[in-house]
Amino acid sequence: MREALTRILGVAGFCVSAFSSAEALLEAGVAAEAACLVLDIHLPGISGFELHRRITEGDNSIPVIFITGVDDDATRERAASAGAYLAKPFPGRSLIDAVTAALHSRASNAHR
Repeated sequence: MREALTRILGVAGFCVSAFSSAEALLEAGVAAEAACLVLDIHLPGISGFELHRRITEGDNSIPVIFITGVDDDATRERAASAGAYLAKPFPGRSLIDAVTAALHSRASNAHR
């Protein structure tokens, strides 16, 4: 799945860095530099929700798109309250649109 997401976003013109796990992203120390995060909620080890919490402590300005294969009301509500939400499987266009909207929203908020 990671390779497919990287390919979809790369073809759309986004600069993409992908990591095999939440722990790998944290170890790389580059999360604060991200313009947008696409996080799988149900990662092995640290969940996408927990990763989001750790990354945004003190700075909640990084937009996030949560993705998951477990589409239930509780997960949907929690994800939607923190960012965008896509349930797998989803069309590549939906991911591109979500990232584009997140980046536009961040740019608009930066100019306020």
